[in-house]
Formats: sequence, C-alpha cells, structure tokens
Amino acid sequence: MSGLSLRDRFFTPPVARAVTSPSGILLVGVGASLGILVGGGVIGALALGALAWSARVGAAIPRPKATEQIDPFAIAEPWRTYVAEAVGAKDRFRAAVDSSRSGPLHDRLRDIQDRVDTGVREVWGIARRGNDLMDALRRIDPDSIRAEVALCREKAMASGSATDQRTLESLRAQLAIGERLEVVVGDTDSQLRLLNARLDEAVVRTIELSVQADDVADLGGLGNDVDQMVDEMEALRRAIDETGGDPAPTATP
Repeated sequence: MSGLSLRDRFFTPPVARAVTSPSGILLVGVGASLGILVGGGVIGALALGALAWSARVGAAIPRPKATEQIDPFAIAEPWRTYVAEAVGAKDRFRAAVDSSRSGPLHDRLRDIQDRVDTGVREVWGIARRGNDLMDALRRIDPDSIRAEVALCREKAMASGSATDQRTLESLRAQLAIGERLEVVVGDTDSQLRLLNARLDEAVVRTIELSVQADDVADLGGLGNDVDQMVDEMEALRRAIDETGGDPAPTATP
C-alpha cells in the first residue's frame, strides 16, 4: 500500500464493503437519532447520520505503510551489490538534479527523480526476494539431488524394484522444483543486472543534461525511458512476489 494516493486507497475492496456494510447503515441511523434527540431537527439528523457514515468509511481506508529502510547489508551477494549500486545511482541522480539551474528544466528533472526513487525501492524489493529464493535453492541443493537421482536410477534399473522406481520418481520431482528455482534465480539476477545498468545510463544522461540542457525539450526521451524502466522493475517484482514463477520478460534497452 506504500506509495498509493488517497484516491487509490479509497477505491479498494475494504472501503467498498464499508460503504454498503450493515454497520455503516446502522451508524447512519444512530447518528440521525442523536441528531433528533439533541434538537437538531431533520437537518441535524441528516448531518450527524452522514458524519457517522463518513467516519465508518474513513476508518476502512487502508493506511499507507511507512517507507521501509533500504539496507544492502541485510542481504547476501549478488543482491547486496545490486542494491548498493542502485542507491549510489539514486544519490548521483539527485546530485545532478540539485546542480541544475532553477526553472522548468529543474522541475521536470525533479519529477523524474521521484520515479528514480521508486525504481530504487523496486530494486530493493526484487533483491530481497531474490535473496530469499537463493536461500531456498541452497536448502534444496539440486546438485545433491542430481547425484542421488543418478545413483537411484542405476539401482532401479538393476533391481527392477517398484520401490526403487517410486523413490526415483520422488527424487526427480524434487529435482524439478530445484531446477525451476535455478531458472527463476538466474533470470532475476540477469534482469536486475540489466535494469541497474539502465539506471546508471539514466544517471549519466542526467549529469550531462544538467550542465548542457537549457529547455525541457532538451531532455528528449529521458523521462519516458525512466518510466519504462521503473514499470519493468515493478512488473518483475510483482511477478516474483505474487506468483513465485518466472519473472516477467524485460525489454531490451
């Protein structure tokens, strides 16, 4: 829920349920009754009823989560390096924007800077998930399972035992899970490396533009490129977070 506007947080299932919930309708009646009891008449009753209903709906609006602290040293390599590089790129981008001359160009760079900040948070989320996946992969240990499969296959072929065959099938199922994780971790690693390289490219372009550009038009497609890059980061993070499956394909730069 972090980063969502009030409008985005309002149009959510919890708020929709609160709008038509029995408790909300009951609060309207209670508020109206109080309005009549205190002598407010019809207008007072309607006002208190609406106030009670609004309070019920307002309580259902999800609260924004506090921005999580980015800590590269909380995760292992290679994810730690990716996060550290992204944070460094963000700092260089901010310094370039700060050094640009005041005016429309500076304001536009500020807008792009906000998207860069979002991208760095996405890198942090992707890296943490990649770290978890790699940890799970180490616990599964596909190499050990491959060795067991080879031994069990030889034994099953020699013995013809149904028990040995079932053991082999179980080991193959375990290996399939491990190999799938290997693919996901490898894809996540390569795509995050590419996205970090594109982030560095955007920083270099911004440093150049901050000293050479005189007009917003001189920014060219920098803003669109950063938007696309951040969108791809978000897509990659969602694919890993929500499904645990293959990461969404990343477009070539």
